[in-house]
Amino acid sequence: MNAKVWIDGALVAAEDACVSPFDHGLLTGDGVFETLKAYGGRVFAARRHLERLAASAAGLGLALPGDDVLREAMAAVVSANQLGDARLRITVTGGPSALGSDRGPSGPTVIVAGGALPVWPPSVDVSVVPWPRNERGALAGLKTISYGENVVALAWAKERGAGEAIFANTVGSLCEGTGTNVFLVGGGRLITPPLSSGCLAGVTRALLLETGLAVEEDVPVGALAVAPEAFLASTTREVQPIRAVDGEPLQGGAPGPLTKAAAAAFAELVASGRELEG
Repeated sequence: MNAKVWIDGALVAAEDACVSPFDHGLLTGDGVFETLKAYGGRVFAARRHLERLAASAAGLGLALPGDDVLREAMAAVVSANQLGDARLRITVTGGPSALGSDRGPSGPTVIVAGGALPVWPPSVDVSVVPWPRNERGALAGLKTISYGENVVALAWAKERGAGEAIFANTVGSLCEGTGTNVFLVGGGRLITPPLSSGCLAGVTRALLLETGLAVEEDVPVGALAVAPEAFLASTTREVQPIRAVDGEPLQGGAPGPLTKAAAAAFAELVASGRELEG
């Protein structure tokens, strides 16, 4: 079956979908996005993802269609592609523009696409990259399509045998991965960096904090390598144990007991259906 995508109000075959070569997202990285997960064709945490999309768009001064339009678009993509367990991506760009930083008058380009989930290994090695996240930058905390920094960082980590890159911020505090939040054990508790570190307000991160199993705390990036256990959290990874940091295995194993507890709590939340729509 040919894949179908939703673009600017219509479902079309993926091979027929067109985006202008003058689109501001293509020219300047001016855009925002969300990756969502569907379980059995039902979208997980849609409200939370749409709220974050709106916050990111507001940070860029970018107009969005209404939530009802985006929900209908996701449902149409799920149905047209007969998706079960899958990932969806909503991308909104600045739309066609001149060859510069100013946006054009045409309004945004809006795309919703779906496809297979990535297959993540049971645990992951990570590498701390030499470039900091700027927690005071204009895009700090926004989920934008300006991913060049992440592409470079992830390639650097993979050259060193790792599956994810980890950033400190400009003051040396632990921040985040290229597409993940980081949790680690310190003092017998699960800790994740606060949003003031410059990390993204991850949806999985928020759900795990709401279980009461973890707290926010500013920690130096070096704390990760000496933690007894740690894990990555994201929409598609859910809870993925960290096996080693910069080639050195964590002493508590992967997964450790608190990582297991977090994974079980998240699995229970998914099974409850409370965050599922569709």
